[in-house]
Amino acid sequence: MIPGSLQLAARDIKLSHSIFALPFALLGAFLARDPAEPWTTSAIKLALIVSCMVAARTWAMLVNRLADATLDAANPRTARRAVASGALPRRSALAFALLSAAAFVALTLVFGFAFANWWPAILSVPVLAWLAFYSFAKRFTALCHLLLGSALAISPIAAALAINPHALASTPAIFWLAAMVTVWVAGFDIIYALQDVEYDQSVALFSIPSRLGVPAALWLSRLLHVAAAVFLALAWRADPRFATIFLAAVILVAALLIAEHLILARRGRAGLHMAFFTVNGIVSCVVGGLGVIDVLW
Repeated sequence: MIPGSLQLAARDIKLSHSIFALPFALLGAFLARDPAEPWTTSAIKLALIVSCMVAARTWAMLVNRLADATLDAANPRTARRAVASGALPRRSALAFALLSAAAFVALTLVFGFAFANWWPAILSVPVLAWLAFYSFAKRFTALCHLLLGSALAISPIAAALAINPHALASTPAIFWLAAMVTVWVAGFDIIYALQDVEYDQSVALFSIPSRLGVPAALWLSRLLHVAAAVFLALAWRADPRFATIFLAAVILVAALLIAEHLILARRGRAGLHMAFFTVNGIVSCVVGGLGVIDVLW
């Protein structure tokens, strides 16, 4: 029974969507890493960071599914989700969510006991609270897209704090990366919300498309993605370790974001899957992968 419920929960929360934040966390970690630190120590810290991200995202997504269970059940697009359909009992989903939160806090404590860095543990509960808050935001503000962006933008800052808290003050590129993630995610979350415009309007939920209409929402998404490209360029300028390789990432990301909006302009909602998941998954991998290569180079 438990393995089956775990499988349902994992499928429902789409673990593959971790690709949006994980590369930025790894890049933040490598930017903050002390070159004098043994690689074995860094590898342990990186493994803990990845585990923390999986636990935190599982918590956030299960809270989202629980909070939206009634709404999802009435929405034809989401009615088959495990919690909404009743395939995964709410009690089981809540238990898995709480276990994920407990695992996250326990993992952050390892940084304190093993590496004398208590900041991850001190901030663990506030981080969990902020991740959960997004799930309720669309009930009262159309800024929910930016709140989601800020939830993912925590990843490079939190990873850097876990690796080396002293590095944050001298590594402004991490904050430019966080700003980039905030507006980039908000922009593509507006695109994602295009699927539910009519339903959101019918139940008085707040989203940019349901409040401003589709054309205005698309223009706002484009502006947010222009800002994302600018913030990424500022991250490149802010750290001398970023050179030609990361500049190539900046240019490629700008091209990918343009392609994303061209797909939407030409194919409309039929192009949502490619524009939302495929293109943005490539964006995160390009930034994280080429950024790490440039830092190590």
